[in-house]
Amino acid sequence: MPFKNLSLLILRLAGGLMMLTHGYPKFMKLLSGDFSFADPLGLGEEFSLVATVFAEFICSILVALGLFTRLASVPILFTMLIAALVVHSGDPFGKQEMGLLYAAVFAVTALNGGGNYSLDKIIRNKNI
Repeated sequence: MPFKNLSLLILRLAGGLMMLTHGYPKFMKLLSGDFSFADPLGLGEEFSLVATVFAEFICSILVALGLFTRLASVPILFTMLIAALVVHSGDPFGKQEMGLLYAAVFAVTALNGGGNYSLDKIIRNKNI
């Protein structure tokens, strides 16, 4: 597969940077001290907001950089599945579609890692 690593780079950058557009406003909300947020799993609004910010903001940056890619993809994948299948469970498919598409992107990065064009690869090569 000659373009596998380039494909993973494109997927990581697209998914990670686009996810930032969802995570950044939540990060700013958190910094402002406004902890009101959906609580789909019954763990509390504050916990749900902090967990979502961690996934959508922090982990999306890590994925875009290709740093701890597999590990960082899992919280985003989980968050997108919760958004699509719990938060939007009663909504039409069109409302669930974006979360499921993001879930697919981060499932691929969780399974494949960052590829050769990632900080993971640079770190791995220095430890050899």
